[in-house]
Amino acid sequence: MTTRTINGTALNPVGLGCMNVAWAYGNPPERADAEALFRHALDSGCNHFDTANIYGMGVSEEILGAAIMDRRDEFFLATKTGILVDGPRRGIDCSPDSITASLDASLKRLGTDHVDLFYMHRFDPKVPIADSVGAMARAIEAGKIKAYGVSEWSSAHIREAHAVHPMAAVQTEYSLWTRNVELGVLETTKELGIALVAFSPVARGALCGDLGDLSQLAEKDLRRGMPRFQGEDWAKNRAMIACFDALAAEAGVAPAQLALAWVLAQGEHVHAIPGTRSAAHFDENNAAASLEIPAEILERAAALVNQDTVSGHRYPEVMRNTIDTEDYA
Repeated sequence: MTTRTINGTALNPVGLGCMNVAWAYGNPPERADAEALFRHALDSGCNHFDTANIYGMGVSEEILGAAIMDRRDEFFLATKTGILVDGPRRGIDCSPDSITASLDASLKRLGTDHVDLFYMHRFDPKVPIADSVGAMARAIEAGKIKAYGVSEWSSAHIREAHAVHPMAAVQTEYSLWTRNVELGVLETTKELGIALVAFSPVARGALCGDLGDLSQLAEKDLRRGMPRFQGEDWAKNRAMIACFDALAAEAGVAPAQLALAWVLAQGEHVHAIPGTRSAAHFDENNAAASLEIPAEILERAAALVNQDTVSGHRYPEVMRNTIDTEDYA
């Protein structure tokens, strides 16, 4: 498997997003099962684990700490700060004091003295970029983080932050059906030598095979509130996905593998961090970077699933207001 770098560290192109074990997609697994998944991933060669302070309000970080922190030198660890959650309400705080306090709390939950990458999870328009980045730079100087990154930031704000102190990575949603980064961030990161880390690269499970009747999703599954998974939009998207699944079968790969291979083909600086609670699904995803899928198949996949063929926005209106990344009209 060819590696790609973040902040000079060689990583497998497919890492593991760690939200699913604690939050967002229905009822989380038993903690012992989540810990076993993380150990299995590490044993299988995964060396990029991505979590956040809000994933289960610290639970994801705690599970990672319990599961694999005794093997700290074997993997690249990323976590995030900046989103405040109070029940159904959300806010953003990337003030220096908040960043510093959040980092210390994350390190305690993780059971480590440093993380390799610390992201600002969202752009905070209330705080000057230089102030937020300054807090990150001081954390680097203190040895608590090796590098910083940002998530869901626009090209202009990425450039502004990078000019204050070089950033290592930009994390944003990127998949066949979410192409916002192609409006600027993809090219900006390539130009500046910044890694682009794609979350939800298999479209929140939509490109992993037929999800069926979404009324069966757990009550707290966040997809219940996303336009693409609702009513007429989902009916249209499901028909599109059926064609995508058929293309994957023609290529002799799983739908998720085709989706991941397409994301990775968009640039040598692009990484993908699909999440899962299943060891079998992890193995399937992990194999995607080693597959040789013809360019013609990838082109057909892109023609089938893209910003023009998908129905509905990726986020409900209330969440769209928190996203800084360029958007399609």
